Amino acid sequence: MRKIKHLSFVSCVVLIFLSACGSSENTTIKVGEVTRSLFYAPQYVAIEKGFFEEEGLDVELQTTWGGDKTMTALLSDGVDVALVGSETSIYVYAQDSNDFAVNFAQLTQTDGTFLVAKEPHPNFEWEDLAGTNFLGQRKGGMPQMVGEYVLKQHGINPQNDLSLHQNIEFANIPGAFLSGDYEYVQLFEPTASVFEKEGNGHVVASFGEESGHVPYTVFMSKQSYLEANKENIEKFTSAIYKAQQWVQETDSAEIAETIQGYFEDVDLDILTSSIERYKSQGSFATDPILDEEEWNNLKAIMEEAGELPEGNISYDELVNTEIAEDVINN
Repeated sequence: MRKIKHLSFVSCVVLIFLSACGSSENTTIKVGEVTRSLFYAPQYVAIEKGFFEEEGLDVELQTTWGGDKTMTALLSDGVDVALVGSETSIYVYAQDSNDFAVNFAQLTQTDGTFLVAKEPHPNFEWEDLAGTNFLGQRKGGMPQMVGEYVLKQHGINPQNDLSLHQNIEFANIPGAFLSGDYEYVQLFEPTASVFEKEGNGHVVASFGEESGHVPYTVFMSKQSYLEANKENIEKFTSAIYKAQQWVQETDSAEIAETIQGYFEDVDLDILTSSIERYKSQGSFATDPILDEEEWNNLKAIMEEAGELPEGNISYDELVNTEIAEDVINN
């Protein structure tokens, strides 16, 4: 017994020594997410399952509420990494920024919004939107651009064929839909399912199923930060990849239980059904690589919306796939 106690004491001394030498200290990375959404489930899984910690990282997550605010935080060094639509990196690049944002890890690969109607429409057709009062998303943002793209694919001109409203702040859209006379709205999960459960709306279609693969939400950093912190960004991407694989292999109920703390006001059954809805339509990227076909699809959507800046929007400059490829291969 005395021998065991002695070994325990020695182990404690070794642990204290290692701690004092700094070998157990993690590197902090500040992340700004454009909104809080179940759409970003793999990110929360990476935190809760300890995948970042396994890589020697501490992630400080803050919600920055909107693409413009998120990019302002990134460019002003308020955050090190931004989780936001990749269209924002194109807008910054087009302004001839000396230190533009580079996309290095994709998290979602479809649009994440659903078309919600105030009244039931069991036999809904996209053409039913003509002449209606439609509450859209912010002009120039991915939800609105994809929404317009899908409508046009179904022969509906958003500016001429319906009454389109885009003057509501992102965070206030659900409340505005409830209190206003809007007939349709684009909503993310779990808000769409909450509306259904409470009888305040009915999900009639998915924009994600209609639009195909796009780099909808991507982790990006300033060029200078990537160059100075490549090893840490590789570790960050590795943690995200582990989470992506775990989400693919795990049932929706377990995922919901794992990340429930990020959505304390939402019932577990709603979280589960919302995650399943995203999984079933392939919204969560299975790896962090943003390929050129997805990038070109994004540019086509932006061009259709009249939001693609002139000039060469270079995939090679704005997208770094080497980090993700190294993570996957190793």
